Amino acid sequence: MKKIAFLTSGGDAPGMNAAIRSIVQTCLHFNCIPFAIYDGYQGMLEGRGRIMESKDVENCIQLGGTIIGTARCKEFMTLEGRGKAIEFLRKEEIDGLIVIGGDGTFAGAMLLGKEMNIPIIGIPGTIDNDIKGTDYTIGFDTALNTVVASIDKIRDTASSHHRVFLVEVMGKDAGSLAIDSALGSAIETVLIPEEQTDILKLVQQIKSNRENIKATIVIVAEGDDAGNSSIIIEKVKPYLEGVDIKQTILGHIQRGGSPSAFDRILGTSMGNFAVNELIAGNTNKMVSIKNNKVCLHDLNNIGKLSQDFNQKLRIIEELVDLSK
Repeated sequence: MKKIAFLTSGGDAPGMNAAIRSIVQTCLHFNCIPFAIYDGYQGMLEGRGRIMESKDVENCIQLGGTIIGTARCKEFMTLEGRGKAIEFLRKEEIDGLIVIGGDGTFAGAMLLGKEMNIPIIGIPGTIDNDIKGTDYTIGFDTALNTVVASIDKIRDTASSHHRVFLVEVMGKDAGSLAIDSALGSAIETVLIPEEQTDILKLVQQIKSNRENIKATIVIVAEGDDAGNSSIIIEKVKPYLEGVDIKQTILGHIQRGGSPSAFDRILGTSMGNFAVNELIAGNTNKMVSIKNNKVCLHDLNNIGKLSQDFNQKLRIIEELVDLSK
């Protein structure tokens, strides 16, 4: 391969820059030209990109976000839109493509690969950690640490004022961030999309905590079946008259910040592996990490990961203070 293009698409995730740096440096090692496409598929349609050099990725590994930008592009999902993308890639004489993102990013890449017959490798980057075929996605560990640090701070106020706090974290379809945050913060009540929420049971848990005059924190994944934190507060209020209930929505702070060492190493390893696999002739694969080993997973078998959290829920349940 003489020229490899790469892009980041969908939501940004800490550690993407580590992957970008690794792709550029590995390409240069093999005398292959690294070509960055700006703002994901939107930039591909608009013909925006350039050849990268080592100096372009200096001092970026510690930065959150993505130095080449990202976007969501509905036009790319149309045949006409992909036609523009193909024209751009052919004009730039691109031999292979690396896409960093989630399942939507990979779905678009697969369509492009079939229509253009260009070798493609995917790298999973999303704070939701909900991609089938990999134990971890780039950005999850950093987001998890951000949530845990935020809950530690909220606990100080909750304890001082004997308040109830509902802390809403990202996770429209997946509860990984919520449940791991609960384990990492010693939180006994967590609401996730994968489990049906019992409002009356939630009320009893809150009452039990308050009887012991302790801080009561409930972690709510934004996609919980009972609704987001605002809706859940309205549902429990009639049963908790006189109780001071506060809401904290962490929002996009979970995506930002300097990536953790784990995400820097993960992004670096995956970026290097992706280039090596493209040069080796592999295509329609996603770089994944399984049992602490970087490997390949079939892009045709990619989608949202339906996780079984029974073991983690059991741990949380068995750690509940029964003296309350």
